Amino acid sequence: MSVHADIKRITIPQLLAMKGQQKIVSLTAHNVAMARLLDPYVDFLLMGDSTAMVAYGLPNTLSFTLEQVAAHTAAVVRGSQRACVIADMPFASYHESPQQAFKNAAYLIAQGGADAVKLEGGEVMAPTIEFLVKRGIPVLGHVGLMPQSVNVMGGYKAQGMNEESARQVEQDAYAVQEAGAFGIVLEGVAEAVAAKITHDLTVVTIGIGASVVCDGQVLVTEDMLGINGDKVPKFVKLFAHLNTEIENAVQEYAKEVRAATFPELKHCFGVKK
Repeated sequence: MSVHADIKRITIPQLLAMKGQQKIVSLTAHNVAMARLLDPYVDFLLMGDSTAMVAYGLPNTLSFTLEQVAAHTAAVVRGSQRACVIADMPFASYHESPQQAFKNAAYLIAQGGADAVKLEGGEVMAPTIEFLVKRGIPVLGHVGLMPQSVNVMGGYKAQGMNEESARQVEQDAYAVQEAGAFGIVLEGVAEAVAAKITHDLTVVTIGIGASVVCDGQVLVTEDMLGINGDKVPKFVKLFAHLNTEIENAVQEYAKEVRAATFPELKHCFGVKK
């Protein structure tokens, strides 16, 4: 029996109960190794559609498929024990109808092992969120800067920067709460707007380029570790510069292989000491 058999995953009600009590910590993960490293320190792991860009080198998230999300989510579940695991619903997997959304969300929970799903959209997606929640699927909303709407928005632009935009972000957030979502990701939202929404709502808010006032924060792990290139969004703090460390390690490995100093006999089998 595993020594960690008594570890229980953080539940959706537990996340909701953290509002006003303690900040919620979240990072993205898309494989077993990263999930295992992050698991002891975060409250939920987001298997984000950002995987399309950081793991596959795609220009945006739009071509990431439901099957890919499910496979990566299952890996994150296998690599973690404590953190709640939330899966992004990819572009076009929930927009056609509430019925389509339910079918695909159920797939991510049944096949991927997700504890909840995240989907983008405010007022327009409220009926879909309500449909899912009433059928037993926890939903984390996402308003403000929505990467899946990058073509409509004309790029990755901060939202709530003027009165009209701020009003729309607020309306979207309230609509998502009323629809039954347990929380809302506020991405690329003007600080004052994010703070007001967090204060007014009873559900948890998760900021990414929003406000320290938000109930929690999420970042793309590769961004904050400095292994996703030199250019990172304004809202990212580099907590490490692993690009350099990895490059140095690989350079040293290549040097030793070419010099025949690696492997040594101690790395080989069938060699008597």
